Amino acid sequence: MIGQGLIRALGDAGWSVDWVRTGGDGEEALRSGGHAVALLDLGLPEKLGLEVLASIRKADIRTPLIIVTAQDDLETRLAGLDLGADDYLVKPFDSRELLARIRAVLRRRVDQAVSSLSSGEVELDLTSHAVTYRETTHVLPAREFALMQALVEHQGGILSKGVLEERLYGWGEEVQSNAVEVLIHYIRRKFDKDIIRNVRGAGWTIPKAPR
Repeated sequence: MIGQGLIRALGDAGWSVDWVRTGGDGEEALRSGGHAVALLDLGLPEKLGLEVLASIRKADIRTPLIIVTAQDDLETRLAGLDLGADDYLVKPFDSRELLARIRAVLRRRVDQAVSSLSSGEVELDLTSHAVTYRETTHVLPAREFALMQALVEHQGGILSKGVLEERLYGWGEEVQSNAVEVLIHYIRRKFDKDIIRNVRGAGWTIPKAPR
């Protein structure tokens, strides 16, 4: 129930979520890479959470990681942080606090409190999910904003349909064949068709700001 609640809360906040239920699967997922942040429970089947944490940090896997657990004794908290966890959150907790802690961990990793992103004529407010383009501003739904964020983070680069689907949807989540195109259509309808450029046969891009 907690896992399902987290998936809903994170999805509503624009995150694409992969959920695994054993320590072994969790370690394999972390070793595969590609995740912005990991949430790790400690009382996992097959391999305990602290063992997973010790193993990935020994392998120099630096994915930001927050322990989420019902174990609130001081020794366990100290062990988790000393093994390389970036934060430690005790159940039960409010999803808003978890989201705030995720943002804080990611800010620390880039060593600056980034609250906005921009590329060319596009500016994103990461707190409010507002997008501004040519003096027009709209607050976007979670997946539309996540798509814009992916493109702005790779400004000038081309992201394929497959890459965007991986960014926007979690493992095992059913994705319709035209899902990315539909999101882009909605975004263009709010702003202008030029906000996102199509590169035929390759994918989509948002141009860099001219130097």
